[in-house]
Amino acid sequence: MTDRRQVNRLIAMVTLATFINYFDRGNLSTAAPLVQSELGLSAGQLGLLFTAFYWGYLPCMPATGALAERFGARRVLGAGVALWSLATLATGFASGFASLLLLRILLGLGESVTFPSASKLIAAAVPIERLGVANGVLAFGYLLGPAVGTFVGGHTMANFGWRPAFIAFGLLSLLWLWPWRSTPITGSQVPAQAMAAPSFAQVLRQRALWGCCLGHFSANYCYYFIMAWLPFFMVKSRGYSMSAMSDIVSWAYLLNAAGALAMGWASDRWIRRGGSTTVIYKSTMAVAHLGGIACMLGVVLLPQTGSIAALFVFELISGASYPGIYAIPQIIAGPEATGRWVGVQNTIGNTAGLVAPWITGLLVDRTGHFELAFTLSAAVSLLGFVGWVMVLPAIRPLKWSSVA
Repeated sequence: MTDRRQVNRLIAMVTLATFINYFDRGNLSTAAPLVQSELGLSAGQLGLLFTAFYWGYLPCMPATGALAERFGARRVLGAGVALWSLATLATGFASGFASLLLLRILLGLGESVTFPSASKLIAAAVPIERLGVANGVLAFGYLLGPAVGTFVGGHTMANFGWRPAFIAFGLLSLLWLWPWRSTPITGSQVPAQAMAAPSFAQVLRQRALWGCCLGHFSANYCYYFIMAWLPFFMVKSRGYSMSAMSDIVSWAYLLNAAGALAMGWASDRWIRRGGSTTVIYKSTMAVAHLGGIACMLGVVLLPQTGSIAALFVFELISGASYPGIYAIPQIIAGPEATGRWVGVQNTIGNTAGLVAPWITGLLVDRTGHFELAFTLSAAVSLLGFVGWVMVLPAIRPLKWSSVA
């Protein structure tokens, strides 16, 4: 097997892991009506179960990034997939609220390894001029996961019940471990201490890290806001039927995934032709976040046709920005520090998953409409422009040996 084929197989396997990650984490939302009826849970208890995932997910990512650098990303990613697969499987046997709460926390803990480990593996194996496609493919996996998970999970649970569905999905997720054992790991897999890696304090002192964190939070705020509330908005505020809403939202998500793939390919092509990584990635982020401001306002303020057009443009340009979210830290931090860098960045970026749906609900309850919620999302998109374009310095590899 040539080195190029080894790299492609590695990218395929980590992409499949991110697909499974997003497939498994969303299954409880799909099963919620059935779980609530069988176990007698309140709406408040369901809300706690939805957020409990982040209790395990967010605080553990910096630590799992450090573990990936110390013990090797292959082992850490494999252990994480095993843990979250077993948590998914065990959910099928849960007897009540307490056991479901514990399993959701364990699911989050297991899934916290994914992006730090995947980013370290990609940074070590893929040259800078091919990072766009690698991260575009990775983004395609996690963008496709919720759509496929909702469709397959809903039909499976409707026909066989939620417990058999969780057991089956957990067992299927465990199967990923079999080909992973024999997947060639290319690039440097030397433990971090043997590579003269920077300290955690050195990583945290980098202005570039905090620019990435601000940009990532902004991108995720808009992502989680749309994921959580778009169906409700389309039906309740715009008057679409459930079937029409489903068709429109599905096309929007497909455009999102297609934008990631297309921009990953285009950015690599420009870099191989001599383009500046700084210009290419910063200009992409600028278009995505400034365009996102106009699109967010257009979705809520324009008539139906214009609203859908604004939604589709938003999904396309935001998807185009996703490869850069992880390619930028991979370029700057390098294999020595990407695991810890992405662990910190992903933790801060994913706090948006806690606050965006909640704040939106409060605003809609208070005002009775979505104008203020979309306006806030537009304002947060402006913060992303500040982070990626103004706070982030030039996008080039850091020489850690010369960093104080």
